[in-house]
Amino acid sequence: MKYIKIGIAALLMLTVQKIKAQQDAQFSQYMFNGIYINPAYAGYKEQLNLHSFYRTQWTGITGGPKSMSLAVDAIANDGNVGLALQVASDRLGAQNNLTAYGNYAYRLRLNEDGSARLSLGIGVGLVQLGIDGSKLNPNDPEMYQPAGMQSKIIPDARTGVFYSDNKFYVGISADNLIAQAIKVENDGFIAQPKPHYYLTAGVLIPLSEGIQLKPSFLLKDDRAGPTSLDVNAFVLLNDIIWLGGSYRTGVKLYDKSYLQKDLSNRNSVIAAMEIFPVKNLRIGYGYDFSVGALKGYSGGTHEISVGYFINKKNTRMLTPRYF
Repeated sequence: MKYIKIGIAALLMLTVQKIKAQQDAQFSQYMFNGIYINPAYAGYKEQLNLHSFYRTQWTGITGGPKSMSLAVDAIANDGNVGLALQVASDRLGAQNNLTAYGNYAYRLRLNEDGSARLSLGIGVGLVQLGIDGSKLNPNDPEMYQPAGMQSKIIPDARTGVFYSDNKFYVGISADNLIAQAIKVENDGFIAQPKPHYYLTAGVLIPLSEGIQLKPSFLLKDDRAGPTSLDVNAFVLLNDIIWLGGSYRTGVKLYDKSYLQKDLSNRNSVIAAMEIFPVKNLRIGYGYDFSVGALKGYSGGTHEISVGYFINKKNTRMLTPRYF
């Protein structure tokens, strides 16, 4: 087992060396704050909302991904505009990426009380791509392998559309829209950004007084790797606690004959819980069980999320924002 883990760790170190695509950091509790994947989500809660994620993936394997995201958003112009600032960090082996976006969403009212909205969002910011050559230890070093830390900062943009009402939501978004067109001149050691596309939807179903079911899904694709599908289901008890989980798997939407033929679609099963110890504070924890190739080799994945909102007086929000 020890030597298998060492081999996996070595593979993680080497995958950043001649990589052709950069994969966005992955979070299992994204459905509790959608700004990370869609700028049009800004202002959805109609409060000053602060949110954070921290995720450590494949514990027990050296070089496993560690990701963090912080976001703050609010409304302006009588709720017709959403504004958000979002930063994220992602480390995988020798690779270290940092992103920062300012996001703007124009929120169109689709009914009289404004509970149904169609938001059009855009985000602009910077992406810092880095590689720490001291963490690369191949048997046959490349001629231009960096000896220490190298990084490059490039501009980027993201866009999205998000519809929501009191019972349903659907969103579609894309990122790395500018970064993909800027060639990273570094002899192939820093990953070239590729666009990522997200499609997500969910619904709130009342089961009985004080119990509601929230099924949802997320489809994610970057055209360079396997398409990923998350299928989620959570139960809300008395507006105080969410209990549920997800299943993440690969799906084939179109021909990707350039991928390795024996890749497993199975990825992970996620168990998660979100609690509201006080009205304005939400704390969540998720645990990913590997069911694919890493089953039995890692200690699983731990993810913590914290959300806090400052209630605004005279808000038009008549019901809790469940999405």
